[in-house]
Amino acid sequence: MSTTQVPSAVSRVPALAGYAHALLRIVASYVLLTHASAKLFHVPHIAMFDGLPLFSLLGAAGAIELVGGVLVLIGWFTRAAAFVLSGELAFAYFLGHAPNGHFFLPLLNQGEPAVLLSFICLFIAAAGPGAWSIDNRR
Repeated sequence: MSTTQVPSAVSRVPALAGYAHALLRIVASYVLLTHASAKLFHVPHIAMFDGLPLFSLLGAAGAIELVGGVLVLIGWFTRAAAFVLSGELAFAYFLGHAPNGHFFLPLLNQGEPAVLLSFICLFIAAAGPGAWSIDNRR
């Protein structure tokens, strides 16, 4: 093999990146949908969300996560939905987790999911939906 030839496995990496990107989008939106479902429909049941009024901060977060999660899952208006979700999750961290102390340590204030999902959504908003999306079919 000459020095100018690239092994076939290495040349496929950029082609696979779009599918990995799509899987990240799909899995992240599924996780958001489980949060929305727990808040709005009590499935899975989380005692903290019992009696949660829809017109409250957590109720509004659940509605945003439900609508945005579905849009990101199917890849429709993905950039806008992911951007809104990123902001909602950042807001959740600063309002719901950071006040518990340890502002710069999400591990200690149980804010890791909010931080990670916020940055995943920010990445999706910047990079687009990836493969397997309605946005890429238009």
